[in-house]
Amino acid sequence: MQSRISIRFGQLKEKGKKALIGYLTCGYPDMDTTMQLVTKAQEAGVDIMELGIPYSDPVADGPVIQMASETALQNGVNIDMIFGMVKELRKSTEIPLVIMAYYNSVFRYGNEKFISGCKDAGVDGLIVPDLPYEERGILAGFADEAGIDLIPLVAPTSEDRIKTIASKAKGFVYCVSTMGVTGRRSALSEELGTFMEKVRENTDLPLAIGFGISGAEAAANVKGLCDGVIVGSAIIEKIGEGEAKGDSLSEVIPFIRELKSALE
Repeated sequence: MQSRISIRFGQLKEKGKKALIGYLTCGYPDMDTTMQLVTKAQEAGVDIMELGIPYSDPVADGPVIQMASETALQNGVNIDMIFGMVKELRKSTEIPLVIMAYYNSVFRYGNEKFISGCKDAGVDGLIVPDLPYEERGILAGFADEAGIDLIPLVAPTSEDRIKTIASKAKGFVYCVSTMGVTGRRSALSEELGTFMEKVRENTDLPLAIGFGISGAEAAANVKGLCDGVIVGSAIIEKIGEGEAKGDSLSEVIPFIRELKSALE
């Protein structure tokens, strides 16, 4: 049975379109706004939404998402609240939802219990950025049984491991565009095309480029290399800009429309 993620990518491929994958830190600026943003972002053009579980030491994330995580944790956001939000969203939307969590959060919650919670809530995929491929077995069995796509990250530094990682992927392959943490980049690597070719050689799954997609121009520049783009820090920044003006959605929704237009 195909997941919502696979179905959505299939629908887009038939139309010759690329996926816009958004990222939100759950609980930034608050849970009600996160929930509202999922719905409004879908209406504005987001095809798949990645929901980040706030964590105190998000090693793969830059200062923007670190700040959002700190705010969410100060708000008391926890995993059960996030699962509850997803359940509520599932009453009104079928947008594919992917949880992004650091492994310590999953471990403390309980591996099997966490995957079960994802399934019960209506989550479609899971990204654990600090879980090495060699350790994925501790979650893969539970995820496969629950029908949750365990989505790997592949980086240019993966080199000889690209084949192994990509060949076992589910849902899509998250291709890290550049070295370092999430956040805006003034330019993406000139080697990105070569890297994407290497990944494509080893899987038929959709490839999505993330890390450093700062706006519509960057999205347009990479759309020919992939099946979708992932935008996180830039979306969080726009939420913050709107929040400063008294309306969290005022800046981010027009920004999402610009991103989607750039991928057309």
